[in-house]
Amino acid sequence: MKLDDDPLNFINCWMFFILIFTSTSVHPEYMGSDFSKVWRQVTSDEYVLPHNEISFGYLLNWGVNEIKNSAKRTLSDHSDVLPYFTKLVHPNGICLSGKWRIMHDNPYGGYFRQGSEALIIARASVALNKTTKGHQRAFGFAGKLFPTTDSDDVVKTANFFLIDDLGGTRAEHYTSVAMTNEPASSITLAVIRHLVYSIKLAVTFGKADSNPGIRQLYEVSYLGEENTATVRTPRWMKVQALPGQTVNAEDFRDELNVDAHGGEITFSVSVASSQDSRGRKNWSEIGEIILDASVVSNSCDHRLHFHHPKWIYKLNY
Repeated sequence: MKLDDDPLNFINCWMFFILIFTSTSVHPEYMGSDFSKVWRQVTSDEYVLPHNEISFGYLLNWGVNEIKNSAKRTLSDHSDVLPYFTKLVHPNGICLSGKWRIMHDNPYGGYFRQGSEALIIARASVALNKTTKGHQRAFGFAGKLFPTTDSDDVVKTANFFLIDDLGGTRAEHYTSVAMTNEPASSITLAVIRHLVYSIKLAVTFGKADSNPGIRQLYEVSYLGEENTATVRTPRWMKVQALPGQTVNAEDFRDELNVDAHGGEITFSVSVASSQDSRGRKNWSEIGEIILDASVVSNSCDHRLHFHHPKWIYKLNY
């Protein structure tokens, strides 16, 4: 085990992945968004690198169960942009935009299918408030696919969520880690000391997800499909920056500024549905994400919204 000077880093990430609630909230029917309008909002209020603070005290803000409300909103509201809200687990991020391209043959449907091209808005983030090298950082990558190449088309988006390690690592660079929808979960002595409390908190907040350690990918595999009954969905997805793109910055947000990369950062997209006897995934690289614009902004941290899909038991892998 490794000692961790920030146990809330793991616990908040852990809670983010396991707390799934049955929502009774009513939201207007989601009709979709156009990429240009969403990106225009995200870039409308750029600010200098903030350090948004999150603590357990905030989670029960004046008697309001913030994390329960947040989980309900995340599951039930498909909106791409919301009024100002606080991201409880990954509050500090940088938003990037570009293209999603699938070049290689594979058995999966929707926008995993070979030849698929989409516009994408992504948010790269770290858990809690440790944004610089030398700290335990759990890197996250949330992607929002717009199934079109026309930035003015109004379309319904699909979202996915990837993390490298729920407990965080001391990796020096965001571009050196692989992020997946079933991340590792390093346990520290500090985490163990707080685990009983966090479990009690989770039970208080609501019903836990049936499979808390993995986020399904069917929103992407169903995108554009009329009959989803026979569509195959990869069990796992991995995104990692291509080699040779390291920028030696203290803060990960400076590292991911596309201007520091000559205007473009490329990530590979790999998928798998099986693993060997040692638990190693049988990854197949199928495409890439090319990001050519970036911004740190108030709307990136407090208005851009990524809908979480509810768990489906009979998903066709």
